[in-house]
Formats: sequence, structure tokens, C-alpha cells
Amino acid sequence: MATQQVYPLLTADEFLEIDFGDHKAELDNGVIRMMAGGTARHAKVAGNIFMALGARLRGSGCAPYNADMATRTHDLSIRYPDVSVFCGHDGPEDDDAKAFDDPRILIEVLSAGTARTDLLVKLVEYKALGSVDTIVFVDIATERLRIVQRTGAQSWNESQHATPIDLPLPSLDLVIPHDEIFTRD
Repeated sequence: MATQQVYPLLTADEFLEIDFGDHKAELDNGVIRMMAGGTARHAKVAGNIFMALGARLRGSGCAPYNADMATRTHDLSIRYPDVSVFCGHDGPEDDDAKAFDDPRILIEVLSAGTARTDLLVKLVEYKALGSVDTIVFVDIATERLRIVQRTGAQSWNESQHATPIDLPLPSLDLVIPHDEIFTRD
């Protein structure tokens, strides 16, 4: 009879010290989960959002990051949202950071392989971060948004729209037009 190996759970700090080379992984409650690359449409939409935020946030003290910047959601989880916005990390002391734990905005572009984890597991982790104001799930198949916004210390408003809408980000005092998010040019 074979024995089952028991491996210790990794901490966020231990995970961030691992070099995965050309591979991407997240830390999910102490367990490494390898990540596959996205489609061209996924990358285009995430890039559109990143560029829209970059132009609008320059000089504000807040900056968008792409999926190369990690978000520490707790001591055993590291996530790589498609787009995130962090404020107050613009000094040279932050240049070598691999993760921040205080995002203002988190955006996940949904795919068939990640939607379940994004909408269930990550949503719970993201809501637990006191700095988060808005969480956005972008459905590239229907070009619709699910917007989750903090309305109080422990209360949230969730809206899923059946028609195209612009993306309001009130904590940043800006709106990204729907057409800019989903443009193909």
C-alpha cells in the first residue's frame, strides 16, 4: 500500500521567494496552483483597462499594475489579478516589491478555466482586504461587467448588468467607457 506524502503549506513569504522561470503560479491557501496563459482577447481587454487607468491616474499617487504584480490576500494566499490599482507605492523603496497587500481596485477578466475560482474564492479573499473599494469581473464573452463596490465597513453592493455600461470607479473619481474596455483596435 502506497503512503500519501504530506507537504507543509507554504506561506506567502516563502512563495514569493520561489523562481518559477517562465511559468506562472498563485498561492492558494498554502498550495501552489500553476496558471495557464490567457487568450489574445483576454490579454487585449486586460491591456485596454490597464492603459485606460494608466493615462487617467498619472500623477495621482495611485497606479495600475498588470498581472505581474501580486496581491497578498492573507498569509497563505498570493493572487495575480489581471489589473490592480495600488496607491502610495510610488517611492524607490517599493521598486523591488513583489506583492502589496493594500489594493484599492481589483479587476479579473474571466475565462472558462478561472471563472469559478475568480467569482467564488478570490471574491471572498478580495472583500476581506480593508483597502479594497471596487472589485470588477469582466466577462469577455458577453462584454458585460459585474461590479462589487464597498458601501461601508462590512457592506457591499453587487451589480451585474445585462446591458453594456461604463465602469465607474468612484474612489478614484473616474469612469472607463465600455467601448474603451472592449475595443479591438
